[in-house]
Amino acid sequence: MSENNSNHTGKMHFMLWSTPPRATFRQDMTEEERNIMMQHVAYWTDKQHQGIALVFGPVLKDPSAPNGLGIVEVENEAQVSKLIAEDPAVIGGIMTTEFYPMLATLPK
Repeated sequence: MSENNSNHTGKMHFMLWSTPPRATFRQDMTEEERNIMMQHVAYWTDKQHQGIALVFGPVLKDPSAPNGLGIVEVENEAQVSKLIAEDPAVIGGIMTTEFYPMLATLPK
């Protein structure tokens, strides 16, 4: 088993899995939805600059089932719930997000 570097940082890692309201969302967003998604990207970009979001973006595996993926580094699970609750896309009702704990191996 590879070493879990999160033990060295005292941080926890979680995978976020986001689902839009419909399979065609990327192609047929309304102007309001597009504005919310711009706020969503800005929100997670800010979290990335703070060192919280390690990576995030759309997963291009299956066009009929679009999803977004994020990996975050936090102090505790409650912080993940708060990050999701404050996401403009979640607030705007155009995205649902689940999260799962990870045993992340990070570069040294």
